[in-house]
Amino acid sequence: MFGKPAAALAAAASMAAALTTFAPAPAHASPCNALGPVGHDIGSTGSSGSSRIGMGSLDFGSYSAPGKKPQMPLPTLHGGPSQTVQWVTGPLSPNRTDKRFAITATDVGVPWDNGSGQVLMAFGDTWGKCNGAMVWRHNTMLRANGNSDLSKGITIPSAHPGNNRSGASVTAADPTFAQPITNAVGIKNIEVGRIPTAGISIGGVQYLSFMSIARWGEAGRWETNFSALASSHDNGQTWRVENNTIRSRYELNIPGVPHTATGQGRFQVSSFMRRGPWVYQYGTPNGRYGALFLARVPAAQLLDMNAYQYYRGGGQWSGYSGDAVKVATEPIAEVSVRYNNYLNRFVMLSSRKGSITMRTAARPEGPWSGPRVIVPSHQISQLYAPYIWPRETGSSLYFVASRWDDYNVMLIRTDLSALR
Repeated sequence: MFGKPAAALAAAASMAAALTTFAPAPAHASPCNALGPVGHDIGSTGSSGSSRIGMGSLDFGSYSAPGKKPQMPLPTLHGGPSQTVQWVTGPLSPNRTDKRFAITATDVGVPWDNGSGQVLMAFGDTWGKCNGAMVWRHNTMLRANGNSDLSKGITIPSAHPGNNRSGASVTAADPTFAQPITNAVGIKNIEVGRIPTAGISIGGVQYLSFMSIARWGEAGRWETNFSALASSHDNGQTWRVENNTIRSRYELNIPGVPHTATGQGRFQVSSFMRRGPWVYQYGTPNGRYGALFLARVPAAQLLDMNAYQYYRGGGQWSGYSGDAVKVATEPIAEVSVRYNNYLNRFVMLSSRKGSITMRTAARPEGPWSGPRVIVPSHQISQLYAPYIWPRETGSSLYFVASRWDDYNVMLIRTDLSALR
């Protein structure tokens, strides 16, 4: 645990990393300008926070490339409300993301509707071949067909340089290499990664919430420097970090600086939901063992930290982040929340001990039901990060989830009629 002087120094270093757009190139930079190691061959990797590699003072993510299992055939489910549909990423995906986008292994895949017929998907630590070498990216993004027949899977168009409606942001020099969204500094114990956790489109502008990772711990545990928003005015082709949206984990309570106030550490991992004029932001602290908190902000003021309100209980909201109370008790992992017209309820997905769980509520703030297992870990182990597909699909709830062993993202369908 940091003492106060160390915390202040660490926070200062984190802010300096956040406020710069420069990411130093490592000694072994990738041939495709993505900060990371080159030359490893892998089956899959992962960012569950269970291991780490470092080269000198540099750090390349939450995992070590050698020794991971290759992607296996899509597992099946029996006897419950859910069925697997497709590997979305990896060599065994119909999308062949390994060859088309240099995405052999990745996770997260948080989806959101871009407002113009596509669903954008942001991924975490990503491995893939470029110019014959296996390279690593802090994150990347794909554009999926928003009208995909999900019963058959998610479809992703091919990438074309300069075309911001194509499957990925690529360059003419590397037309099958999906570019990173935002690079971390890449220095061990300072900032080793930036992982996307939520996305939303407002007025044609794309917004992405990400967490800056200071260090990875044991599985499901990590320490952030801060969370922040990045924005894109060209459909995810290029991104800019919005430094005024930083939420510091260290909560130094600098007068007049809402970014460092008590409570901001409760919003390191986020989920967005649009409802009327409001954007609701669900947040958890570092890792997968904290409670769930809730903020809201007028959609037009998403980048204004002073416009946020925090749920303080009893139907009341406060402008002070320290007043935020738990809307669901720990342990809560990554969450995804959407209103579901079939159930006429708000639905929240999360994971617990490798199982995917679902909760429901009549209001965004709850009270939320207890977690109900919809994908049991004894049928598919090591699932995490379930994110609801942003398009309505009737009595079927579609969502993506990552599996650690294969370190790739799959699509799952749950029959809601079986849960009423």
